[in-house]
Amino acid sequence: MTTERPAFQSLEKSGEFELRLYTPMIVAETTVEGSLDRATNTGFRLIAGYIFGDNRTQAGSSGEKIAMTAPVTVEAASQKIDMTAPVLVQGDAERWHVSFVMPSRYRLATLPLPNNPRVTLREIPERKAAAISFSGYAGEAKVKTKTEALSAWMAARGLEPLGSPQLARYDPPWTLPFLRHNEILIACR
Repeated sequence: MTTERPAFQSLEKSGEFELRLYTPMIVAETTVEGSLDRATNTGFRLIAGYIFGDNRTQAGSSGEKIAMTAPVTVEAASQKIDMTAPVLVQGDAERWHVSFVMPSRYRLATLPLPNNPRVTLREIPERKAAAISFSGYAGEAKVKTKTEALSAWMAARGLEPLGSPQLARYDPPWTLPFLRHNEILIACR
């Protein structure tokens, strides 16, 4: 079974780096506190509850299941979110935005409404993002190193960052480390 990922056009690719143009998308998101790992786990559970049926349709019926997509993203909550694809983690070491991209077949008007007030839905317009891909665990030291490398690649190309970096995790936690696909994404112009 294939897991849907956000649609984008590759504008430039150089080794592990890529400049992308993402199509508009809708995300379900929440804000949580704690370390990167704790926030990722807590945020994932809240949004997973929404897609697994803790919701109600616009017409009032309840319990619609929504297909899982990838990635899960996390980013610092201290800054405005300009781009959230895939599921990403971003934070200020205490507060984090965690989000899932909704399947492309939905529009904001056709998605079920979350029952949990901590889960919100938001439309993300088309945008450019620089990306660096890597495998293995996405611990804080590795995320920092990859973010610095991506920032240097962007600076060398004159790309201006728009917002803070996002960590995108594409695989379930039981995936072997060498098979995991992670990315750092930075919206840019």
